[in-house]
Amino acid sequence: MDAYDLIVIGTGPGGYHAAIRAAQLGLKVLAIEKGEVGGVCLNVGCIPTKALLHVAHVLEAGAKAAEFGLVLEKKALDLEKLAGWRDRVVKKLTGGVEFLFKGNGVALKRGEARLLSPREVAVGDERFRARHVVLATGSRPVELPAFPFDEARVVSSTGALRVEAGIPKRLLVVGGGAIGLEFASIYRALGAEVTVVELMDRILPGADREAVTQLARALKKRGIALKTGTQAQGFEEKEDGLHVTLADAEGKETEALVVDRILVAVGRRPNHEGLGLEAVGVRTDARGFVPVDERMRTQVPGLYAIGDLVGPPLLAHKAMKQGVVAAEVAAGKKSAFDQQIPSVVYTHPEFASVGLSEEAAKARGLEVRVGRFPFTANGRALTLQETAGLVKVITEAESGVLLGVHAVGPGASELIPEAALALEMGALGADLELTVHPHPTLSESLMEAAANLEKAAIHILNK
Repeated sequence: MDAYDLIVIGTGPGGYHAAIRAAQLGLKVLAIEKGEVGGVCLNVGCIPTKALLHVAHVLEAGAKAAEFGLVLEKKALDLEKLAGWRDRVVKKLTGGVEFLFKGNGVALKRGEARLLSPREVAVGDERFRARHVVLATGSRPVELPAFPFDEARVVSSTGALRVEAGIPKRLLVVGGGAIGLEFASIYRALGAEVTVVELMDRILPGADREAVTQLARALKKRGIALKTGTQAQGFEEKEDGLHVTLADAEGKETEALVVDRILVAVGRRPNHEGLGLEAVGVRTDARGFVPVDERMRTQVPGLYAIGDLVGPPLLAHKAMKQGVVAAEVAAGKKSAFDQQIPSVVYTHPEFASVGLSEEAAKARGLEVRVGRFPFTANGRALTLQETAGLVKVITEAESGVLLGVHAVGPGASELIPEAALALEMGALGADLELTVHPHPTLSESLMEAAANLEKAAIHILNK
């Protein structure tokens, strides 16, 4: 039986971070992967999705070029070539992970892992032992009984990536969360008529309401139909398409919508079937997630869990940090997962947030002050022809301590890390205002939103 200091089961963002960090710290590491190295994120999630979103952005930017005198000849998009480019991006990154494994001395074993004990793992007939085991098995799309995946008529996020199968004339997206909205943006730019249905009263439930309203307005302006407080109950295939029955939040039928393809994006569920959690004493909660402490330890000594397996937010960068923490704890270092986790939705425009929403802050009994700055008043946004949205800064009223930042607009994903750093450092809203930002940049909107807390923003009328 081969012996290691650390075995990592799963090589998605969390798993490969855990494996590499542990190896950096001098541990003998084995990574086990039953699918493709890089997991969902690199292969059928974050990376290929963002590749397609870039294509969508280029198409939409080209459509607006006539405004400044550039008339582009409209040509058909080669979907097979697009798919090949998408796959090359994926291959480069997954190959990079394998290169880093080799360079750091991480052993890679392909196959499905099963826990025989907290420190013993089986892959087929082979047995491996380690002082520590990290579970990083990720998650998969939730399937609705009325909409079983066939990846042709009814697709998951994985099936939706296969644009080479053709762009439907009419697409229904069931679920108004991040994944559903990103694919709505992609397919709308590629020419589909897109309708999004969301059971809750707004898209991105739980996010800052004002910021969500800005995003919804921008998506509707792009021609994406948003039906909130609505549920899809089932469908029937007929000669002219898929007839989907829609109902209100109480289940009362409201209309029948005819589409050509249905994307179901209502959430994800953790992967641990066949892993042997019960046999080694690991309990899961009511939703199937594995409880852990701030050091990523399960209730079983020597056994850690990270990423989507341990619960929301189901984000790659959260898994990455948790993987590093687990590796450092296994190596005997003082490390803990206690960071602010920013969230980004790569729609067009982008939506990004970190910290508390205005509603969440008030629900905690906090008195808040809010500063806002619209991208319509930002010089760089004007030059980019991207003026939809705003930056919103929330502070505790008396102390001025920063509580949250929310951005809808161009480059929101690149603005939010500054806000996350400020929150981590316990900064005041005034610290964002006093920091000189280069001009002209989108980042000035964050500075001016903070200035608006004191009615001191220069490029808007402060009200």
